[in-house]
Amino acid sequence: MAAMQQPRTSTAPHAELTGIRPAGDRAILVELPSLEAVLSLQAQLTAHPEPGQIDVIAAATTVLITADSPQAAQALAAHVPSLDLEAPADTDSALVTIDVVYDGEDLNDVASLTGLGREAVVAAHTGQLWTAAFAGFAPGFAYLTGENPSLEVPRRRSPRTAVPAGAVALGGAYSAVYPRQSPGGWQLIGRTDAAMWDLDRENPALIRPGDTVRFNAVRAHAVVTELPAATASRTQAEEQDSAGLAVRKPGLQATVQDLGRPGFGSLGVTSAGAMDRGALRRANRLAGNTEGAAGIELLFGGLELEALTDQVLAVTGAAVPLEITPGADTKEALQRTTAARHPACDAPFALLAGERLTVGNPTAGLRSYIAVRGGLGGPVALGSRSTDTMSGIGPEPLQAGTILPVQAAKPGSVVGHPEISPLPDQEAATVLRVVPGPRQDWFSPETLRDFLAQEWTVTPQSNRIGLRLNGRPLPRSRDGELASEGTVRGAVQVPPEGQPVLFLSDHPVTGGYPVIAVVVHADLDKAAQLPPGTTVRFAAAAAPAELPETPKENSHA
Repeated sequence: MAAMQQPRTSTAPHAELTGIRPAGDRAILVELPSLEAVLSLQAQLTAHPEPGQIDVIAAATTVLITADSPQAAQALAAHVPSLDLEAPADTDSALVTIDVVYDGEDLNDVASLTGLGREAVVAAHTGQLWTAAFAGFAPGFAYLTGENPSLEVPRRRSPRTAVPAGAVALGGAYSAVYPRQSPGGWQLIGRTDAAMWDLDRENPALIRPGDTVRFNAVRAHAVVTELPAATASRTQAEEQDSAGLAVRKPGLQATVQDLGRPGFGSLGVTSAGAMDRGALRRANRLAGNTEGAAGIELLFGGLELEALTDQVLAVTGAAVPLEITPGADTKEALQRTTAARHPACDAPFALLAGERLTVGNPTAGLRSYIAVRGGLGGPVALGSRSTDTMSGIGPEPLQAGTILPVQAAKPGSVVGHPEISPLPDQEAATVLRVVPGPRQDWFSPETLRDFLAQEWTVTPQSNRIGLRLNGRPLPRSRDGELASEGTVRGAVQVPPEGQPVLFLSDHPVTGGYPVIAVVVHADLDKAAQLPPGTTVRFAAAAAPAELPETPKENSHA
């Protein structure tokens, strides 16, 4: 267990800096005593980013800083203590009024937890001004602090897999409105039809950090609707993309994915992108594209595509059977042989106009990646064409009849040589290496040993947001609630029920459950290929380089 011991935290020459904890091998969590210091640090790093810096995510008393390499994360840990955190952060503010129907599923529970009646809970929620302290969790989700602590309640012991859009909620000392349907563990007290996030607005977020919010109780029925997934306007180059492929059968879940949109965590936007990034990179290399070109991510096969013009494709990831058949309704098809072709995965192949490609069910792995020479075109949202199932940014999942535009291949690009897709052995537990999580000290040494010793089963509730695992519950060694703070892809979060959740591509930007460990960046592609029913075992990897020690009396509780 030596490699899984809680890493020591660092001290700073300024009193404002409480400590620094590793959050995986490519991120650090900076602990601070006040929201003012948090916002000052975020403002300074945003205005003057360091080499390799990706995201700076503010929370109540912490700032999560992600980097593009372990070396950059260590450099950031050395740089942060040199900053003057007494410098105020300038913010513009506005008053936002939100109409709410107070009929939430947890309203009675909140009344019981607070010792107030239902009407008194509503009166307390509407009778004070709330201030947006910081953004996070999802685009348009603002953490609101009130003027009195009367409505402070714990989160649910087990988070809901789907909280409806427009839900008005309480969690810890905060209130918030869920911008769209998403998982969540807050107590639901009402609902609104206010659009919390809209990329068509100059500022997509209805509530920005520093704004004040007043909730207004209404009796009229509020129809909560989600805006269609917002995307940026098409550029002239995108208008010139050719209509290259048509979706005839979409399979269980097929989405457009590239390498994501890192750098927008402060807006509540996670990086998203391909779950198995190595597989997408291989597919693009084989098709003669840059590694970050957009392709199709497919869950458990079942996709059927028709080429509208001659194309070159490559399929990687899960081991799936491929079949090419002539299109029955084209004149060209009638002139060709009716024999089907069966191209191999992990190698480029041609799909001629009118032909159809069918991707069967995997014999190993879970997700397949289809690249087309030139890359998929279409609108770009915040620098990416990826579908983000958590935030709703990007194109909708593919449906029968979807037409996929294809970009022209870059001059001089050539298709690649066949490659091998590494897949986990599903007959044995897949081993994922972990480093200590920033909140490993919420668990006893016995619980930490049990976390590493047992095999965890992947449940059917798993998705692009995370793997939900089942095994012997992991009890906490301390009571109370952890203030919401930034999270990273690969974080293993433990709700009060003790069943861990491994965050993946579409994970929430912030969370309020302690992170016991973080899967190393190099092993995350394995997690993307694990079907329900397979097992996982966590193994201690070499911990990140130790940071200077913080005296115990200054460390974050």
